[in-house]
Amino acid sequence: MKLRRDPTKWLKKKAKTGFRGYPVGTIAFYGPDNLRASKAAVGIIEGAEEEAKHLRRWFSDNDVRDDPTIAAEIVDFLRQHNAHSVAMTDRIIGCPHEEGIDYPEGGTCPQCPFWVGRDRWAGG
Repeated sequence: MKLRRDPTKWLKKKAKTGFRGYPVGTIAFYGPDNLRASKAAVGIIEGAEEEAKHLRRWFSDNDVRDDPTIAAEIVDFLRQHNAHSVAMTDRIIGCPHEEGIDYPEGGTCPQCPFWVGRDRWAGG
């Protein structure tokens, strides 16, 4: 599906409009440090107090935030699930590896020493 406008601008504008109802698309960026996002995770929340029912992840050796193909795929995913609202992080919020899958529960990621001891919600 070809967008009439830049998908990155569309995502930022949609996120800026705030809550417009459910479903809500959530977009989070992860990376080995606070400079390069190597992973984008998008979830669809269909109602209040619910967990994300649909989840998709994108990975890149470059920054996923600068990839127009990934941005277009994220827009398509959000439209496919009829997201009325979009919530998007304004920064990289942590390591792209998953606790309990890529490294043991309660541990720290051996591949991303940057995040050890950092408050990921305070801006890295």
